[in-house]
Amino acid sequence: MANEGQSRTARRKQKKEIKKPIWKKVLLIIGIIFLVSALGVGGLFTYYIATAPDIDESLLSDPASTKVFDTTGELFADLGTEKRTKISYNELPDVLIDAVIATEDARFRSHIGIDLKRIGGAILANITDGFGSEGASTITQQVVKGSFLSPEKRLKRKVQEQWIAIRVDSKYSKEEILEMYLNKIFYGAGSYGVAKAAETYFGKTDLNDLTLPEAALLAGLPQRPSAYDPFVNPDLAQERMDTVLSLMVMHGKISEEQANEAREVTVESLLVDSSIESTPYEAFIQKVAEEIQEKLEIDIYNEGIEIYTTLNQDAQKQVELLLSDSPDNPINYPDEDFQTGLSVLDTKTGAIRAIGGGRNRGNGGWNYAFQGDGRQPGSAFKPITAYGPAIESEKWSTYHQFNDDAPFERASGPIRNWNRIYQGWMSMRYALQESLNVPAVKALEEIGTGTAKPFAESLGIEFNDDMSLRDAIGGTSTNVTPLELAGAYRAFANEGIYNEPYSVTKVIYNDGRSIDLKPEPQTVMSDYTAYMITDLLKTVVTQGTGTAANVSGLPIAGKTGTTSLPDKDGSPDSWFSGYTTNFTIAVWTGYDDQKRVLTDTKIAQQLFSLTMSGISAGIDTPDFVQPNSVVEVTVEKGSNPAMLPSDYTPESEKVTELFVSGTEPTEVSEKYDQIDPVTGLTAEYDEENNLINVSWDYETDDERPVSFDVSAGTDPSNLTSLTTTKETQLEISNVDRDTTYTIEITVISDNNEENVSEPVSVQVEVPEEEIEEEPESEEEEEEENPGDEDNDDEQGDNGQQVEVNPVQNLSHMYDMINNSVSLSWEYQGQGPIAFEITVSSNGAVEQTFNSNSRDARITNLQRDKEYSVRVLAFDKNDPDNRGEPDSINFSTEGLDPEIE
Repeated sequence: MANEGQSRTARRKQKKEIKKPIWKKVLLIIGIIFLVSALGVGGLFTYYIATAPDIDESLLSDPASTKVFDTTGELFADLGTEKRTKISYNELPDVLIDAVIATEDARFRSHIGIDLKRIGGAILANITDGFGSEGASTITQQVVKGSFLSPEKRLKRKVQEQWIAIRVDSKYSKEEILEMYLNKIFYGAGSYGVAKAAETYFGKTDLNDLTLPEAALLAGLPQRPSAYDPFVNPDLAQERMDTVLSLMVMHGKISEEQANEAREVTVESLLVDSSIESTPYEAFIQKVAEEIQEKLEIDIYNEGIEIYTTLNQDAQKQVELLLSDSPDNPINYPDEDFQTGLSVLDTKTGAIRAIGGGRNRGNGGWNYAFQGDGRQPGSAFKPITAYGPAIESEKWSTYHQFNDDAPFERASGPIRNWNRIYQGWMSMRYALQESLNVPAVKALEEIGTGTAKPFAESLGIEFNDDMSLRDAIGGTSTNVTPLELAGAYRAFANEGIYNEPYSVTKVIYNDGRSIDLKPEPQTVMSDYTAYMITDLLKTVVTQGTGTAANVSGLPIAGKTGTTSLPDKDGSPDSWFSGYTTNFTIAVWTGYDDQKRVLTDTKIAQQLFSLTMSGISAGIDTPDFVQPNSVVEVTVEKGSNPAMLPSDYTPESEKVTELFVSGTEPTEVSEKYDQIDPVTGLTAEYDEENNLINVSWDYETDDERPVSFDVSAGTDPSNLTSLTTTKETQLEISNVDRDTTYTIEITVISDNNEENVSEPVSVQVEVPEEEIEEEPESEEEEEEENPGDEDNDDEQGDNGQQVEVNPVQNLSHMYDMINNSVSLSWEYQGQGPIAFEITVSSNGAVEQTFNSNSRDARITNLQRDKEYSVRVLAFDKNDPDNRGEPDSINFSTEGLDPEIE
């Protein structure tokens, strides 16, 4: 029974446990977690508050001082210590106070330094969107911000900021706090405090002179002073001013009628001349401010931090001189409106060494080096969007052939070369050197945008739309800034390694903590692509469109770029981007009015050249090193695909190009193989006309044109060149009797006079002349030859001599490559006629030879010499019977062919 009772008890106990509600357990666990969390958070908050810094009154009213150092660690800017005019609360007009409070902190006069209602909304936003997504800072908190605390968006900073704000609110009056705020805050254009801002933007030193639109504009600037800078972005500033006016209406500070009246005033009409003295290195500091805002969400003008930058002060000074109106500036700008943006990078690291923001800029002026969307890059895009990805993906050589035969036809219209000239087959090197559009577009078409786009994007290029074939020549809506273009080109200079250009190496907070901001490098292309593009771009600078950018003694690679407008001559944009192993520079020139064209597109190259020469002075600049993945091969020009030259290829037809190792050609061209000798050479003596008829056979080839050199003489070891002809037969007249002649024919290539065939010779014997005995008397002769009154056929009736007419219309054509002259003439007449050609120089006869045809070729001429040629006809049977000669003069001076 005991066992049974225990069993019932156990079962009842188990039953009670099963029936106990689960939600009570869950609630109990949640309660315990909440209690522990509350205790933990409370303890953490208590710790934060206990470790909060003391209030320093001097820091409350003065701007936070951000110190900026160059690449050597030298301080070059102390932001917050300049351009500030302090005012007291009594000098603040009501319209300004109302505008500021309505915009920044509507419950400023009623809260305790923090606004609990705004905090609740911010907490909700931070829970849904992440910590730091929305703030709830009051004017008091903004006074505290940056004075004592680290600028990071961390929980510790926020707790301490709110605690100090409560303490400040209890210690100071609302009027004193507002005075601190308006003296401390940054308003853009290098101005700290509302008094200095009023003077900078409106030229007003008495704040009581501020109008409602001016007060609204000033109240709206501190939120984003760079973005709302009215000198730079008047449209955005106008929108911000309208927002402030709406807030003032919402909080009952002005009526809707007053707001509408103020909205009629344009921001531009409020501003004074913006061409004020700029802060030293202002263009570079703008980039530093943007970079830290993006990476750390810190406004350097309102926080007290130390910034270590990449600035090279010597380079920055050189850039600022070239963009100035100083009499020491060697560049002659066409007018005051001409603008330029320039970026200088360290080739090895991507560090920004100098920024040229523009000409005639004031503080906070538009920075053409990196701000905005940039401009169309034109042909400066070709290495990035066409040739670079082609080499990377297809391993094309620098000799790769394109047929530049005509404009590239597309449905939207043809793409033409800038010079409207089309030259047929050419190498990639020549196409890029001359910046021809058709080959670049054909390259992109062949590899496809699907291959080219990721390559360009890896170099920091962002496409506005889907990539098209016009991106090969930089002619779409995808624009770049000089900083972006320099960053892309630097990867070619740096063996294919890219990282985003940067101006800040590290930031040190006021609590001593340091953050490294250098970006991580990435390999984005093969070293063979980087080197081969570099080698191509070196040719652009030495022989192509970029020669004005060259600097003597420096190995420079670079590319020009210009843009065009429909139905308008000239270029609205001119670029040059190039590099050495030390520095990479990109330059843009143009006008704000993008429909205005440049009168001088070479200024971009001049800026590059003068900047590069200045910053490279006194330092070693080694040449680019060819990697093992690239081989240098001499190929025969015109071969397609590339072929090796033969032993007979002339030097003028050889070119050295780069190939990815393993893709170089191995087949030898046969185009210039040794010329074949003649066949079927015969020579027969014509006793009747006392001449030798020579003939031979030869298969001609249009691609390998030849001429025949004919030599003759009685001594086989010492023959004399008689003539050079394209005929396969020849008559040699005036030969001596009882003599054996050797006649030799050698074939000469018209493409290469050094390429000659083996000679072929033949001998012909001229017999001794038979002397007839004279008749004893005339009567006997008549008896022996009764009725024979005719002379030979070539004489006229009654034994008259053949009439030899003059030579007419003698002309010549000079062959620069073979240094020879082809002659031709006309002759009207009958009979056995031959022609004597006499070549003289300075009155002395240098050679004489005969021709049976109405053309001849003169070889073995000398360069830079005056020649006279005389041609006359004569009777073969009576060489003394001659016609009137025709003569010409010519010179070989200045005709030395230029060898590529």
